[in-house]
Amino acid sequence: MPERGDGVTGGGVARRLRRVQERVEPLVTRVILGGIFVIGLVAQFVPSVGDAIEGKAYLGGALLSLVGYVLYDAVKDLSSSVRQPAPDLVNSSDLGGFVGEAFKARKVEISFLGYTGETLQHELYNRLRALAANPGQVREVSVRMLVPDFEQPMTVPARVGPDGQHVDDPAFRERLLRRCEEYEGVLSGIADQLNRHGRVVVRCEYRFYPGIPGQKLCIFNRVQVLHGFYDLSVRMRLQRTGPEYYDPKGYTTDLNVCSPGTTATDPVVSMWNKHFDDLWALASLPSWRRSAAA
Repeated sequence: MPERGDGVTGGGVARRLRRVQERVEPLVTRVILGGIFVIGLVAQFVPSVGDAIEGKAYLGGALLSLVGYVLYDAVKDLSSSVRQPAPDLVNSSDLGGFVGEAFKARKVEISFLGYTGETLQHELYNRLRALAANPGQVREVSVRMLVPDFEQPMTVPARVGPDGQHVDDPAFRERLLRRCEEYEGVLSGIADQLNRHGRVVVRCEYRFYPGIPGQKLCIFNRVQVLHGFYDLSVRMRLQRTGPEYYDPKGYTTDLNVCSPGTTATDPVVSMWNKHFDDLWALASLPSWRRSAAA
């Protein structure tokens, strides 16, 4: 299993600090407000205390402190209720924001499971190009793309046959295979440029998993997971009068967002990381990589 990056360690520490703050902040605030109230009352009725702190309007101040104490919880609850919740469902067209956030870490790790990776590839291309001019704090980037084995007969993608049957089409699979080769070539080309400069270490790799492209999975720095399902019934034509093909459209796929921070989501994020790592270990190299290694 690949080593977890700095983003994971930093994220875990940040989450623990937030939890401590959430527990301590209300207690400290209440103690301060309560202390002001008590001192004000004591100063009102004990002259020596009042003389010591040289106050004159102790009762008024105490009452104001009490009001602040009472209003504190109300304001805190109101603030929580109107705070914009994190989105739990996004479209694949929104991946740019998640990629941008991932590239704020020192070690960037992005994993993809899906169809061809087109929607993610475009965003990665722009981010990697920007690193050449200004890498910022980024020191390492790892991109792993798992796509179906287009070298094998498939039911999706496939040609639409009589009565809607799924008919394997080697030419259509070859078209998708070449597209994936092009995507990896573009990313690997930028990675080679960055590696030559020596400021950032970048790895970008495609591998094949067996089966059809049923689900779309994006994992950012091993701490945020986006997951959805392709519409396997979608049809398209390469030409207006040509045959129809079953061809899932990744850019229209909605994705559920799962981020760490609660006991309910942390196990889910861990589960998806393990699932992807297991598939990656079982995946095969595409033909263009096998030929290059020969």
